[in-house]
Amino acid sequence: MFILRNVSIEDLEDLYELSGKVLFINLPHDKEIIKQKILRSNECFHTPSNKMEDNYYIFVLEDLEENKVIGVSMIHAQHGTEKEPHFFLRVSSEHKYSQTINTGFVHGTLRLGLDTNGPTEIGGLVLNPKYRGNAEKLGKQISFVRFLYMGIHADRFKETIHSELMPPFDKNGKSPLWEAIGRRFMNMDYDEADKLSRSNKEFILSLFPSNNIYMTLLPYEARNAVGKVGKDTLPVKRMLEKIGFHYTNEVDPFDGGPHYRCKLKDITLIQQLKTSTLAPATERLNKDAKPYLISFQYKDYPFFCLKTQASFHDNKIILPQEIIQKFDLKESTEITAIPF
Repeated sequence: MFILRNVSIEDLEDLYELSGKVLFINLPHDKEIIKQKILRSNECFHTPSNKMEDNYYIFVLEDLEENKVIGVSMIHAQHGTEKEPHFFLRVSSEHKYSQTINTGFVHGTLRLGLDTNGPTEIGGLVLNPKYRGNAEKLGKQISFVRFLYMGIHADRFKETIHSELMPPFDKNGKSPLWEAIGRRFMNMDYDEADKLSRSNKEFILSLFPSNNIYMTLLPYEARNAVGKVGKDTLPVKRMLEKIGFHYTNEVDPFDGGPHYRCKLKDITLIQQLKTSTLAPATERLNKDAKPYLISFQYKDYPFFCLKTQASFHDNKIILPQEIIQKFDLKESTEITAIPF
């Protein structure tokens, strides 16, 4: 059985082990950094700061049989401030026409932009490779749990939700757009620049081209990476589009990965969020039961969630008896659910 919950300091070793299985900037293979992220997340779940940009929420997916954390995802309540702007490349076009030779062109352009009052960002999704392809759709669970939490605590987040998707990389694992633009102006490797940008973004504004960049002048591989997603990211792209997200015609200034956004109130999962109490014990699941992510108060967790079959009748939620018994649910227990 798998559960989803807020991260705790007891998860440090599991997250450190998980960070060694993947290469991901939001989960560095550094035990002290992970520890500090966990401690900050705990503070936010219990007492979030009035400054949204200081609030980070980390969710973990736990395999109860193995007593092990096997996945993680995150929410940054505000990405983009005066101190640390949210940078992007706006994808646009410029029309050129000569009457003399009766010839015209439409050139794709990229132009650096920034946002100092940015949206809420979802990201940091990592699943242990061993569990990929599981019938319980674990990647989808650790992704959807963030929407359930935002639906319950909408006041903790901005009205717009932002997601940055990974683009395709070349056979050597390099970013074609970075090699074509970033390296020429910043003289550092992609990974080095990406890591530095997490704590200091001044160099982007100081060194990056400030005028239009004509994509015509870029190598084909770089042009082809702009706004595209890698093969492994395609399921994420489809999932976001299905629940209301759309491409913003903005991309990451380093690798060209597309930016997707949706108003919090327009996310279909949140529109379908239901809160009710448990149906009487005489009620049993029937053929209209469907999969849901459900959240309820359990032990002393600030947030606890799991995937199960459920149905609704007379504004009451009907759950499997094994779930009711395992978690000692009462008819008075308030349960919030989103479709899965």
